[in-house]
Amino acid sequence: MNYAIAIDGPAGAGKSTIAKVLAKELKLIYVDTGALYRSIGYYVTRQGIALEDTESIVAVLDSLKVELRYVDGIQRVFVNGEDVSDYIRTPAISMAASAVSAIPAVREYLLATQRDIAAHNSVVMDGRDIGTVILPDAKVKIFLTASAESRATRRFAELQEKGDPATYEEVLADMVKRDYDDSHRATAPLKQAEDAVLVDTSGETLEQSVARMKAIVLKKLAE
Repeated sequence: MNYAIAIDGPAGAGKSTIAKVLAKELKLIYVDTGALYRSIGYYVTRQGIALEDTESIVAVLDSLKVELRYVDGIQRVFVNGEDVSDYIRTPAISMAASAVSAIPAVREYLLATQRDIAAHNSVVMDGRDIGTVILPDAKVKIFLTASAESRATRRFAELQEKGDPATYEEVLADMVKRDYDDSHRATAPLKQAEDAVLVDTSGETLEQSVARMKAIVLKKLAE
């Protein structure tokens, strides 16, 4: 029988990194839903469509095909056959992803994709509304968070490794703005599910966070 582990939380909390390791250790399929929204944000931006132009964004959905594929064991995201995985992790695309994810038609467009994957596999799925909207019956729900400063520090380090010129102050400001936008949007706002376990990773190493998450998951699965 398939089961789902839903991990929600704000941007930069380490959801994707921890979920990938957790899925690998538990031998489950990892689904990075944020990459799906980022890919749409990237496509819209590249088409020159303003993020405030909801009508035009909705109009391009019919011409979009967004897929998650595993290439050499690594999850990659494709838009109309093009691998966009290496272009969707910048602060600008993070903000674009937040903007498009607030549009009901975009969320509806990706809803079936996410649920279909979970229906046919045991998964670890992370995002903003996995436990509240996408997979409300998930066997395990975790709300993963950390202070804005801690999350900005992690994201800034990642961007520096990629040669991105963004400053720490810019990354922190983007993080705070995205937190507000994600938690105040009308459609599927970021919030902790009532039956989710709250995990704050501020100050923890990746190994410590994974170990704590794994212990929670195994305990919940045994119940």
